[in-house]
Amino acid sequence: MKQTLKTEIIAGITTFMTMAYILFVNSAILADCGMDRHAVMVATALASGLSCILMGIYAKHPFALAPGMGLNAYFAYSVCLGMKIPWEVALGAVFLDGLLFFLISILPLRQEIVKGIPLNIKYAVSGGIGLFIALIGLQHAGIVVKSDATMVTLGNIKLYSVILSIAGLFIAGILMAKRVKGALLWTILIITIAGLFVPTSEGQRLTQLPEKLVALPSAEIFSKTFLKLKILDAIKLGIITVVFTFTFVDLFDTLGTIVGLAAKLGIIQKDGSFPRVGRVLVSDSIGTMLGAIFGTSTVTTYVESAAGISEGGRTGITAVTTGVLFLLSLFLWPLATTIPKEATAPALVVVGLLMLEPVLRIHFEDITESLPAFLTLITMPFTYSIANGLMFGIVSYVIIKFISGRIKEVSPVMYILCLIFLSYIIAGKV
Repeated sequence: MKQTLKTEIIAGITTFMTMAYILFVNSAILADCGMDRHAVMVATALASGLSCILMGIYAKHPFALAPGMGLNAYFAYSVCLGMKIPWEVALGAVFLDGLLFFLISILPLRQEIVKGIPLNIKYAVSGGIGLFIALIGLQHAGIVVKSDATMVTLGNIKLYSVILSIAGLFIAGILMAKRVKGALLWTILIITIAGLFVPTSEGQRLTQLPEKLVALPSAEIFSKTFLKLKILDAIKLGIITVVFTFTFVDLFDTLGTIVGLAAKLGIIQKDGSFPRVGRVLVSDSIGTMLGAIFGTSTVTTYVESAAGISEGGRTGITAVTTGVLFLLSLFLWPLATTIPKEATAPALVVVGLLMLEPVLRIHFEDITESLPAFLTLITMPFTYSIANGLMFGIVSYVIIKFISGRIKEVSPVMYILCLIFLSYIIAGKV
């Protein structure tokens, strides 16, 4: 029993090491839309820690949770900056996402929605989000910049800060090739330390040390995002598509992740399900609502949990251990503004790469399947919006199948979604 407990704890530590980068990356991304970086890091640690503990105790699986990559980018850049929606209202939409996900998780409706969305669209959504995240990473690194002539162009790669970010990409690649646990976290820390000796174009050091490295978060810091969500404002008709997009991406990202993790555990049953799957989804949805209350974007189950499973994690003790470590990281909140965006940029690019893997499973030989998937894939980064990618993919899928005389291949769910998007296009809401 002692050896089993030790194994589970080591697995939990391993999982935490592989996903701790989210503490710095999430706070950096949400700070871009006006949220306090320190407060977001505190919210990220709290939401992740409590969600992991809930998953471990209630669902009894070694699955860890944290604010999802892609969804945080959608929150900051598409919803807040792109649609000019205040972050407090966006948090309200995230809470509604969690509530809707909770209802879907406890109703038979879940199975109908899962079956109704074509696989190729699901694969393309993951890849499109990956490209979107990678683009953000390249912008943070200064590798991609604005251009009046071509919209985007290559930045000044002779700048020390840009060179450092490029070096971070190689460091991350080498560490991952060597299978070093926490490769992305180590990359962020290495580049941050190197930034102490690298000047910016303004003559300052890239990394600015805080007055203190460890401290208990004050009530003032905590209150900057806690309970700031505006649910009633989020219910307004104009952002129903925002809530839908949060829920759609959250639902299928979570389902894809937990099925993959369950397969790694070897607990998948003949019907494609596994023990306590409902509890896993409920834990995930509650995590999202907790995140919105504390002040962060959608919380979801992390594929990095596979690292802990590989170390022998088999029970909820692994998830609880990861959660406790996230709660302990609350004391590191002063580091939030210390980590420069050039240090988190390589992590964003690498995460984008990892999210492209499902694209390999798209059926490119069938144009009625591949074209909608392709539109989904490219519209997300090119329009700087995950919602636009979903809209183009779903609408084009239904129209192409209908014109091709293959209407039987389109589920009722897709027809309903297509009509919703078309009504929003006609009304000028998107």
